[in-house]
Amino acid sequence: MNEQQQQAILTLSLMAAFADGGKNESERAEIKRIADALAGEGSINIAALYQDVLLKRVTIASAAAALTTPETQQLAFEMAVCVCDSDGLQSTAEKAFLEELRGALALDQQQASAYSQQAEAVAAVPVATASDSAAPTTADTPRTVVVPEAVAAGYASTMSEAEMDQAILKASILNGALELLPESLSTMAIIPLQMKLVYRIGKSYDFELDRGHIKDFLATLGVGLTSQYLEQAGRKLLGGLLGKVGGGFLRGLGKQAVSSGMSFASTYALGHVARRYYAGGRSFSSEMLRASFDNVLAEAKGLQSRYLPEMQARARTLDSAQIVDLVRQG
Repeated sequence: MNEQQQQAILTLSLMAAFADGGKNESERAEIKRIADALAGEGSINIAALYQDVLLKRVTIASAAAALTTPETQQLAFEMAVCVCDSDGLQSTAEKAFLEELRGALALDQQQASAYSQQAEAVAAVPVATASDSAAPTTADTPRTVVVPEAVAAGYASTMSEAEMDQAILKASILNGALELLPESLSTMAIIPLQMKLVYRIGKSYDFELDRGHIKDFLATLGVGLTSQYLEQAGRKLLGGLLGKVGGGFLRGLGKQAVSSGMSFASTYALGHVARRYYAGGRSFSSEMLRASFDNVLAEAKGLQSRYLPEMQARARTLDSAQIVDLVRQG
């Protein structure tokens, strides 16, 4: 894939992020931050692409025209679908955008619809599962985060500290593994799995959370849903992994090692901050939550190399054709 094709796909992904017209100022700022961050990954001026999209200086037709192979056309559509679904089911405006994009890319309607339905199925998986009350069995976990708030505030978890540590670590390794896979749908699965982790932690402290609360909690920490998918998928695209199959995946494991730490670290930090928050009776301010998240995120990045072999091993066991079932099981 050449630079012009990468640029076209990123442009269409940014257009998908704004397709519903409902992004507020903080969400726009977060997407701009991601565009600025991705600009350092290669020679493409992604910050300029962001401005072109925001000011409507580019159209679906003009971006799609740069994609002349079936592979790049399909990948562009898949990324756009996942961007639209990353923060929930597609709105009417997003559906219209995707249909226009499908036509511009000359994709088969049945094939495009099948992929869109897959992504919708991932986005619609409930945060609660039948196994929410089941305790993990492995106790070999790092004990780097101490949570005395549970005792002080009188909020006790139904999980022991070792079980909580293991649940967070297991979810972090799984999400790091998903980021190693070349399929766009695998990247999208990271977000609902993070939401399910927060749900499980909150429930263990007797807080019954809904999807809206969890989305607000993530947003408070600076973990935007749309922007997170854009960052993960954008790095994979620029790194030459996204869309590859077979040998390309195995060769990409080492190359993608640094990027995979992003999902591992963000999930790890998210889990431990959620633990502190619900153990403390949800009494932390937004500023305290964000500071806590930033601190644990820095710590988690230091653990990446330690757990990279486990992420790689887990990635080799994942069946990308069963992503929906994987998210459903949590």
